[in-house]
Amino acid sequence: MIDFTFPPEVEEIRMKVRQFMDEVVRPRWDATDQEDRAEVVKTIGKLRYKAKEEWGLWLPHMPKEWGGMALGPTAMAAVSAEAAKVGIGPFVLNAQAPDEGNQHTLEHWGTDEQKEKYLRPLCEGTTRSCFAMTEPEVAGSDPTLIKTFAYRDGDEWIINGHKWFISGARGAKFALLVARTEEDPTIPQAANSCFIVDLPSPGWTVVRDVHTMSGGHNHCEILIEDLRVPAANMLGGQGQGHLLGQYRLGPARLAHCMRWLGQAEMALDLMVKRSMERYSHGSYLAEKQGIQWLIADSAMELYQSKLMVLHAAYKIENKMDFTSEVSMAKHFVANSLWRIIDRAVQVHGALGYSTDTPLAGMLMQARWSRFADGADEIHQMRIAQRTIAAWNDFGSTKKATGDLPL
Repeated sequence: MIDFTFPPEVEEIRMKVRQFMDEVVRPRWDATDQEDRAEVVKTIGKLRYKAKEEWGLWLPHMPKEWGGMALGPTAMAAVSAEAAKVGIGPFVLNAQAPDEGNQHTLEHWGTDEQKEKYLRPLCEGTTRSCFAMTEPEVAGSDPTLIKTFAYRDGDEWIINGHKWFISGARGAKFALLVARTEEDPTIPQAANSCFIVDLPSPGWTVVRDVHTMSGGHNHCEILIEDLRVPAANMLGGQGQGHLLGQYRLGPARLAHCMRWLGQAEMALDLMVKRSMERYSHGSYLAEKQGIQWLIADSAMELYQSKLMVLHAAYKIENKMDFTSEVSMAKHFVANSLWRIIDRAVQVHGALGYSTDTPLAGMLMQARWSRFADGADEIHQMRIAQRTIAAWNDFGSTKKATGDLPL
């Protein structure tokens, strides 16, 4: 039997997260001056205390020995979708990018000393981190082209390079920095290594917060000049940077999708609500076929998105090969998010284009989803390659379409 329900204990947590977001987080966030960074930080700090100490909702994705709730990927889909219905929801639970991915990475790859020094405070919520891989000079979707270079000097590595769109860099206490350590590797994927960089450090300069179409959000440009990092701060083995990055980015892509489900559902709810309240040309918008089609398309895409996320999470949870499913989910959910929010704006008309509803901000934020953690076209290329390979290997494309029992 295929069961599409959550176990009672997971459903209880999901509803608890929903209640916490509705009754505590959203009212406090709506009352915050979101343009005042100091007030935003203060608000998040107070809400984090309530989440951890009063509601028992903290670090849902991490094991209990690190202070977490030990939820698996499918349960995290439930929690993340609920939390993301409020912009700061994941931050309040200490389950936000990039820290969530860095926590998993440190737990898996870190030495005992590295875990105690860097993972412990990250899990306790007393520090923040960033992941520095993307560079302006080379394609971000191809890490084998990275130009930031590190060379060994005694017990240290000296690193020079240029990074940008490093989310959360300003204010982070450490960075996971991917740099090239091999001049002529046997395979391109063995050229890079990962280093833990204490911040601030001489040689690490935050040039600017790269402003986007939705403003500045601490996505920083970094100049790295003769940065010295202790050899003990290499994370994983030399030449394992690409492997480490793929380990981190696979589940992280799905974590984004989980959060996008919450945003898409909120947009659909707002779309339907508006259509039932707005009267024009003899009937409510909800009674007009053109609007019904927008609603229907959005409902179908959200349904597909939820199934894809749950299936990919199931495969991760059961130690199955999930690469293809996550890639397909990332592409489909990102595009569905954009389309659903855009339709909601259309149904709201001028109101949706204004900042009187959250839709305008949601739409601007949604645009980055189609290239972050792998551009649409890269995922499509890989999906096609895997589909062709499945046919060549098995005489069927079944394995490339979820390998489902039908």
